[in-house]
Amino acid sequence: MAIVRFFKKYTVFCIAVLAAAITACFVPPDRDYAGYFDWNTLACLFLTLAVVCALRNIKFFSILARRLVKITGNLRTLFLMLICITFLGSMLIANDMALITFLPLGFLALSAAGMEKYMAYLFVLQNISANLGGMLTPFGNPQNLYLYSYFNIPTGEFCSIMLAPFLLAVGLLILACFFVKPLRLKAEDHLNNKLNKGKTALYLALFAISILIVFRIIPFWAGLAIIPAVLLFIDREALKMVDYMLLGTFFFFFIFAGNLARIDAVNQLLSNLLSKDTLLVSTLSCQFISNVPSAILLSRFTGDYAALLLGVNIGGTGTLIASLASLITFNEYRALYPGNTKKYLAMFTGINAAFLIIMTLASKLFFI
Repeated sequence: MAIVRFFKKYTVFCIAVLAAAITACFVPPDRDYAGYFDWNTLACLFLTLAVVCALRNIKFFSILARRLVKITGNLRTLFLMLICITFLGSMLIANDMALITFLPLGFLALSAAGMEKYMAYLFVLQNISANLGGMLTPFGNPQNLYLYSYFNIPTGEFCSIMLAPFLLAVGLLILACFFVKPLRLKAEDHLNNKLNKGKTALYLALFAISILIVFRIIPFWAGLAIIPAVLLFIDREALKMVDYMLLGTFFFFFIFAGNLARIDAVNQLLSNLLSKDTLLVSTLSCQFISNVPSAILLSRFTGDYAALLLGVNIGGTGTLIASLASLITFNEYRALYPGNTKKYLAMFTGINAAFLIIMTLASKLFFI
């Protein structure tokens, strides 16, 4: 039972370990394994997650978000506000951390207003906003951080590639919010906490360092020397809270992708498919093995990073396993409403499929 519970909780990590183990049977471990790993990406992920955990511990994001929610006057405005918060949050703190931070806020806001029947719709839109909101910045999604580092993409070019689909995603999410009636809400004060100004300033400075590392202005080894040392003295709990399973998932998917790239039959198949349509192949790949492993795997077989970037970001919509972040949302909803998972999955699949089709067609026709 313990093994079953572990697998349910860390499904993608377990799949990554299994995939690495299977491919290791075809490509036994050797010296070339050391070249599989992008240590800069792993370091950036660790540092960013650590600082975000520290900020969460002082309730920085919750207090900021609650102050924004306080100014809403009706249900539609509340939806727009929560979607925007999640959308912007994913650009700054990555999609999974944005959901971990702001899904509870959405639950509390709708519960306080007596609007629980809209919870599934809100969670689905927050999930999509987290997945698509992070596409504009290199650190907004884990796959972006990897591809940005792997292909050494100039920051300006990266943003120019993703700007048009980003704006389309914003428009679609705003349109989706207009299906919510502008019902009046009772204003309630949720501000029971005040920010620790000293720690807030310190953690924001550390966050700025992690961002500078992402943009290659500061070397990652300097961040590894500074940020963990500071948190070890100020908030060692934040270091314990880092999603090490996410880092482990990356680690084992690096092995999986590296081994596949050395299997001739797989190499030839993927190279041929990607040469025909990188966008479509990468988008479909996400539906079966998720967007992060798709980015790691397919990057070994194509140099068309623009189409690959679009594919693995748009491909985060669609099935439940298309994005690691979607599993976070599903687990949160299942914990809150264990008897309504079928309704949630039906709504999730329908809305995500609509976003996937529209975003893919627009990319094919206008963005590539």
